[in-house]
Amino acid sequence: MTQRVHIIGGGLAGSEAAWQLASRGFPVTIHEMRPTVSTPAHQTETLAELVCSNSFRSDDAERSAIGLLHQEMRKLNSIILRCADANQVPAGGALAVDRNAFSVAVQTLLEKEPLIKIERDEITNVSGNGWERVIIATGPLTSNALAKSIGQKTGEDSLAFFDAIAPIVYKDTIDFNTAWFQSRYDKGTGSDYINCPLSEDQYNDFVLELERGKKTEFKDWEKETPYFEGCLPIEVMASRGRKTLAFGPMKPVGLTNPHTPGERPFAVVQLRQDNALGTLYNIVGFQTKLRYEDQKRIFRMIPGLKNARFARLGGIHRNTFINSPRLLDQKLRLKVEPKIRFAGQITGCEGYVESAAVGLLAGLFTSADIAEADIILPPQETAIGALLAHITGDFRSSIYQPMNVNFGLFPEPEERTRKRDRKAFYTNRAREHFEQWLKDLNNYSLFAPNQAV
Repeated sequence: MTQRVHIIGGGLAGSEAAWQLASRGFPVTIHEMRPTVSTPAHQTETLAELVCSNSFRSDDAERSAIGLLHQEMRKLNSIILRCADANQVPAGGALAVDRNAFSVAVQTLLEKEPLIKIERDEITNVSGNGWERVIIATGPLTSNALAKSIGQKTGEDSLAFFDAIAPIVYKDTIDFNTAWFQSRYDKGTGSDYINCPLSEDQYNDFVLELERGKKTEFKDWEKETPYFEGCLPIEVMASRGRKTLAFGPMKPVGLTNPHTPGERPFAVVQLRQDNALGTLYNIVGFQTKLRYEDQKRIFRMIPGLKNARFARLGGIHRNTFINSPRLLDQKLRLKVEPKIRFAGQITGCEGYVESAAVGLLAGLFTSADIAEADIILPPQETAIGALLAHITGDFRSSIYQPMNVNFGLFPEPEERTRKRDRKAFYTNRAREHFEQWLKDLNNYSLFAPNQAV
């Protein structure tokens, strides 16, 4: 009988790793500390809870690295992509979900799988309790006790940055005499976002109040923690220059206001559907550490949101990750104790899908270990392989920072390629390498469920 694999953390990565292992016939226990121990950002007890945005970002597999990763994970039987597709809400060319329905769907599938046990307990020892195989997928909100144990085991100080949460508005409190439905450049259905226009004077007043607004005070242990550049609070972006927001999340391009034909707004705030019913919308790019009262006051300055009622206000939390290139081998094993693997955002990947992808690999690699198969790594020309190479590449250890998957992580074209043709080159090359890798995996019979006993 194969010994049980213990996964610490029931987020996206832990759920995906468990699914991959169980689908290959290996027993798994997921250890999730909620609700016994809560976190500053989670609001439910559900596995795979989405604590920030409800978007998995672009689903375009032809022109975006994240869309390509979606496609690869679907072919790898990802539970996260399966449940995301089943609980999708309109979002133009993006894959966005009803966050509650999505998490419930993931948990339901895991609970129905007889090889998976879910235990609600906090694990504070990185080595577990004498377990033979452990996957640590505790994410950016790793408990202090476990983080301390990781530091003691590796001799490395954990690195950390802040991740901010955007507010959510009730749709029926938005004024559609001012706001309108439209996707930028009419992508998707052409009307997946709610748009709120600002004149230059309104924009300037808004930016000024963002700068004046009272912010959440950092605790002593948080004060030296840097932000992740891909998820900056709106007021931090505003502080970098008056027009920063107008060229960032509030850019007005690709939109036409039907209320003022022929007149282009100076800036536009977009809201994206957050649940399947279409009753909740989150303010895109408006992660914030403003205090609650100032959030209400300042965000209601936005035309169309004067009477907005908030289902959730923005917040901010610490995000902890390890120096993976220094600590992990190419198959995500801890070099000083190979029975331990790491997965998800704690490895320094950034984003929901990337976190799940690394969890998928951790489950796949652990399955191969149990089956004594010398599994081939995914080629770096693929999206999932490029992400893995970023996490485990030794040459980046001195400057390692969290990263979303992007074409900059892929190997350069072997031959000179015109800039406008590069995305097509990357995606076409990735598909060729990925299909060959799938064939290699099938040679190990790792995709046939219940092959291991």
